[in-house]
Amino acid sequence: MGLTYVEAKVRGPAGPSRRLKLMVDSGAVYSLLPAKVWKAIQLKPKRTAEFTLADGTTIERQISECHIALAGEEGHTPVILGEPGDEALLGVVTLEVLGLVLDPFKRTLQPMILRLG
Repeated sequence: MGLTYVEAKVRGPAGPSRRLKLMVDSGAVYSLLPAKVWKAIQLKPKRTAEFTLADGTTIERQISECHIALAGEEGHTPVILGEPGDEALLGVVTLEVLGLVLDPFKRTLQPMILRLG
């Protein structure tokens, strides 16, 4: 299985925005913005959460939220405020907020089938 990357535009509450490439990670709950990006768009930490890495290691990271636009959709999403060495990730919460799902065969984002009831 290969890796899938998507282009996105993120914006903070004060207005500045940045474009970046995110790796789609269906195992990640929240999206992660590298330190350089979240500082440039002036995000502020709102809370801290503990995360478990693939190797079982637990780490703490700060959480904020931003506006994100990708694949023709846009909305507000929680994001992990990355530290040096952290890679930009697109997690499932952001995908769900935007009504998108990863097609693992085509390695593209597709509209989610939204069911009610």
